Amino acid sequence: MMRENRMPSKTKKKKIIAVLRIGHRLVRDDRVTTHAALVSRAFGADRIFMTGIDQSVKETVAAVGRRWGGDFSVEIIDDWKAVARAWKKSGGKIAHLTMYGLNVDDIADKMRDDGSDLLIIIGAEKVPREAYEMADYNVSVGSQPHSEIAALAILLDRLHGGRQLKKEFAGGRMKVVPTERGKKVVATVSASEEEGENDDGDSSSNL
Repeated sequence: MMRENRMPSKTKKKKIIAVLRIGHRLVRDDRVTTHAALVSRAFGADRIFMTGIDQSVKETVAAVGRRWGGDFSVEIIDDWKAVARAWKKSGGKIAHLTMYGLNVDDIADKMRDDGSDLLIIIGAEKVPREAYEMADYNVSVGSQPHSEIAALAILLDRLHGGRQLKKEFAGGRMKVVPTERGKKVVATVSASEEEGENDDGDSSSNL
């Protein structure tokens, strides 16, 4: 059963962008699957729906959120078609990333200007024909074989116009301070606050 809060709301002012990843190849390690979620988070998506994954992937991404902030979520689902149908029924649009679609630079403005919430479908394996048919936009990032994760990052970048790269993730324990050389990470909570939470945490560091 799907919770109603998974679907877009017609009354929301903020455009919600979610990712739906279909499939999980056992021959590929969970790191690739985790990267799909982390790229979605870092490049401005609000959540990702995933099929066939291990619970440990969800836990890893949740741990990243506790440490680095934000409210991105991973939802493990059984039926991707049900999620897609419910998304469209609630007024949202669907984009499907495929090397056979319209070039991202030819359609990104239209997608960005459309105020509807957006569900982006990517595939870990061959995507069923239904994804092409359900999509409002079949989008390609070039027409050569490549990674679905790279394509997702480029589409999200086009949709946000690069603004996501300076997004502040609220509620984290750590924050990177950009430097020309070296690594600088600062704590965003006090030591007493960290000790009050049951986690390993991290202190300020200038590495």
